[in-house]
Amino acid sequence: MKIAIVGAGAIGGYLGAKLAIAGEEVTFIARNRNLEAINANGFRLVLEDGREEHAANVRAVQRMADAGPQDAVLLTVKAHQVVDLLPELRALFGPQTAVVTMINGIPWWYFHKLAGAHEGRGLTSVDPDGRIAAAIEPERVIGSVVYPAAELLQPGVVKVIEGNRFTIGEPDGSRSERIEALSQALMKAGFKAPVSKDIRSEIWIKLWGNLSFNPISALTHATLEDICRFPPTRALAAAMMTEARSVAEALGVKFKITLEQRIAGAEAVGAHKTSMLQDVEHGRALELEALVGSVVELGRIAAVPTPTIEAVYAATSLLSRTLSAQRGRLAVASA
Repeated sequence: MKIAIVGAGAIGGYLGAKLAIAGEEVTFIARNRNLEAINANGFRLVLEDGREEHAANVRAVQRMADAGPQDAVLLTVKAHQVVDLLPELRALFGPQTAVVTMINGIPWWYFHKLAGAHEGRGLTSVDPDGRIAAAIEPERVIGSVVYPAAELLQPGVVKVIEGNRFTIGEPDGSRSERIEALSQALMKAGFKAPVSKDIRSEIWIKLWGNLSFNPISALTHATLEDICRFPPTRALAAAMMTEARSVAEALGVKFKITLEQRIAGAEAVGAHKTSMLQDVEHGRALELEALVGSVVELGRIAAVPTPTIEAVYAATSLLSRTLSAQRGRLAVASA
């Protein structure tokens, strides 16, 4: 398969390198030092056990037009970065190109082919003016849930922290030829790539933790372990998750695990800083709308109250606005 990786960071690098080593034709869309490093040295992976793998047969381009039409485009950027890609993204599209959204949070296509009163509805929290939905035909979309953790050590070098599972699914739950081909390509590369008949429920299981632990950690500068072991913040996370479950269930989602199991899973990760806390510390834009604002919007659509989520969303939104206005970052340092 011809596969473009849009977002040559930790997850994109992990996926692209393994797919290339397995024989797929991989092109990274990259810039600056990443672009130079990939074209000069390929992409290198440092695996969980310390072994290294090298994908020498990859290329990187800055202009998407230089990559040309692909069989699949893997979007591995953050949700708020998608809109900036739109002017060039269509250069990667051929008649049958699939766009795989490997992005955290509620996706802009959530109501596409979702039978019921809201089918086809847009979400202003993640696609305020409908530009994404207009630029990426919903028929191209394949959903995905990213479970691995990885770190970009330097341009062209990724360290795999843990995990190799990427669940994928068609918005209508079908087992299409294209999703079977994508699953086979991912499995050939060494990944677990189950095809879900209900990708939205899979999305909610991961989001369930992200919508609570991410903003709480951004506000408190605490790790997952600390949040789960401090009774007040554990209770706060549980309250947010309870509200979110009510929203999801009102929209037809079925949860396969309990709330306590999800919290226990987060606690077991240990002293890990969430991605949102890392973004606060580095002065980067926060994935707030996809992870939290979208749930507030879905609550209003489903007529389900979300007072706790809204309170945490308001506080985190102000933090994000302040950091952006000051072009600053915020971290706890030893006195």
